[in-house]
Amino acid sequence: MSTATTPSSETFQIHLSDAPASVADREAALASPQFGVVFTDHMARVSWAHGSGWTDRRVEKYGPLHLDPATAVLHYGQEIFEGLKAYAHADGSVWTFRPDANAARFARSARRLALPELPEADFLGAIRALVEVDRAWVPTGEETSLYLRPFMYASEAFLGVRPSLEAEFLVIASPVGPYFPGGVRPVSIWVSQEYHRAGAGGTGAAKCGGNYAGSLLPQQEAYAKGFEQVCFLDDRTGTQLEELGGMNVVVVHADGSVVTPPVSGTILEGVTRSSLLTLLVEAGHEVSERPVLLADLRAGLADGSVTEVFACGTAAVITPIGRLASDDFDLVVGDGSAGPVTSRIRAQLTDIQYGRASDPHGWMRRLV
Repeated sequence: MSTATTPSSETFQIHLSDAPASVADREAALASPQFGVVFTDHMARVSWAHGSGWTDRRVEKYGPLHLDPATAVLHYGQEIFEGLKAYAHADGSVWTFRPDANAARFARSARRLALPELPEADFLGAIRALVEVDRAWVPTGEETSLYLRPFMYASEAFLGVRPSLEAEFLVIASPVGPYFPGGVRPVSIWVSQEYHRAGAGGTGAAKCGGNYAGSLLPQQEAYAKGFEQVCFLDDRTGTQLEELGGMNVVVVHADGSVVTPPVSGTILEGVTRSSLLTLLVEAGHEVSERPVLLADLRAGLADGSVTEVFACGTAAVITPIGRLASDDFDLVVGDGSAGPVTSRIRAQLTDIQYGRASDPHGWMRRLV
């Protein structure tokens, strides 16, 4: 088991809510948690201003933000966010998974969006401080967790086109259940040959709202066609798989080799992705990070040399892909079910996260 802990949360002032949820309401929410619907009683917050830096570290009552109509984020979209989870272990402790990697990516996203870079100690300290206060909100059911959403936005009231001189960093939390309440199941994917998620030199490697906003129309159109997710191709040639709207893609071949598109500036560097690749290498798979041509994938699915395809990310950990289609093809992946590599590696990672297996890499950090 891991023994690592996050930096101290003692620098955060605690201002308890004067209207917390009742025990009955909280227990009702924890009995059947849904993703991002109900939020805990508090939020962590740190303020930044040009010249004075990061100040006023606190945990305060969860509630609306008061924004001037000229607030920069409303006009120029200068904001970033992260997503990670807190897991209740059998001994009553609460842990999170690789928060240092999220903190590092948050800093990279801030740099790309011309926002101030938050120190890792503040990122991790805010998470710990919030979970310490709202410990009662961490669910204990099978594959449940407390989803943590750190985010930062440009808060200066100013309409000039330049980086904001003020910013706010917050962490909010929502108890969530298993991504697939009925068990892990394959999803159908529409491969978009019309829209692209990101372009070279753009913000594809940053976790910012604009990337997700641009994926909503193609996602909506995929739903209308009867598909559950969209996979985007590269903007330069339109021939290479990049990623889903919010998940990385991994291809498994019949010989056990694994291929995933490289993170080269247009693809988000997923924390789950990098962790799974490490576990796959340790399990004896040959893992390659190289371009995945749509034509090669189609041929592999047709002749059986590609046996599994899955997407990975924080929310679902691993999502098996059972069908890939577009205007000119419609193919089943393997037999349409979750394959053995997908199932095994998902179980291996979740066992580490929930404390059911050892953590040789020291990925888990204790919060409470």
